[in-house]
Amino acid sequence: MTASSTRRTAAKSRIAAVCAIAVAGTMLLAACGDQTKNGPRNSASAQAPLADLLPKEIKDKGVIKVGSDIAYPPVEFKDKSGKTVGIDPDIGAALGKQLGVTFQFQNGTFDTLITGLRSKRYDLAMSSMTDTKDRQQGIDSETKKKVGEGVDFVDYFSAGVSIYTRKGDDQGISSWADLCGKKIAVQRGTVSHDLAKTESKKCPAGKSIAIETFDNDLEAQTRLRSGGADAGSSDFPVAAYAVKTSGGGKDFQIVGEQVEAAPYGIAVAKGNDQLTKAVQAALNAIIKNGEYGKIISKWGVEAGAVTEAKLNGGS
Repeated sequence: MTASSTRRTAAKSRIAAVCAIAVAGTMLLAACGDQTKNGPRNSASAQAPLADLLPKEIKDKGVIKVGSDIAYPPVEFKDKSGKTVGIDPDIGAALGKQLGVTFQFQNGTFDTLITGLRSKRYDLAMSSMTDTKDRQQGIDSETKKKVGEGVDFVDYFSAGVSIYTRKGDDQGISSWADLCGKKIAVQRGTVSHDLAKTESKKCPAGKSIAIETFDNDLEAQTRLRSGGADAGSSDFPVAAYAVKTSGGGKDFQIVGEQVEAAPYGIAVAKGNDQLTKAVQAALNAIIKNGEYGKIISKWGVEAGAVTEAKLNGGS
């Protein structure tokens, strides 16, 4: 923002000097006035065409703070150099170009991200978060009690949930029902966690699912890899990436079909309608101009692409 202002000030000074020399030239004066008024603004508008949609306080800061659990490859994770990379950071960068701000990803545990929105620690939460009616309404998915104001979602991807096991050791598991009497490792607060709790209630007496929860998915994978659990579960893109990359593809295998396909949403605290609409407009813009498709293809997750940015499309 400062650099841009400097360029505009310098441009005005140079134009003023030219105009002063040409005081007698009425046409030149008129031309100088037009150039000062319109030139730089048009250029800035072209660089960030949707900047004016943002709330003034965010536009002035030039930064959108994004809460994210940055341990969920390939959606968001740290590369070997410590840089935050993945599907979400790439999409965030593309949205930032449309809005003229930087999407600044800040690490946090998944089950605290919505709380972080309420406390204004974050402006957005973008972390493979499934858009559900419970989250929209601030309802605890297990107790069904009201625990908060809820959030609004701008939906940007679609993914189901998969079960995976150690490679060559599927424990006879090919569906959620097969987990009865076994142990599963999952990230706390996720749809996989909710599914495990729901399925466990259906199991015969004495055959409930032992559910071990972790702050992040990588910790759950480590537990399974070491033999401390019979299975793990994650969103399909994450499970597929773990199967492909962990141990050079020798650690895990996906069992059964993915279930509960649902949209991922960028979460915004209730009442921040201007920010929600700005993010939605920016997402629709990168879908239309093809940048979204390039990002999705880069990470090999074309099956989850969306064709429009819906608001609160989850069920």
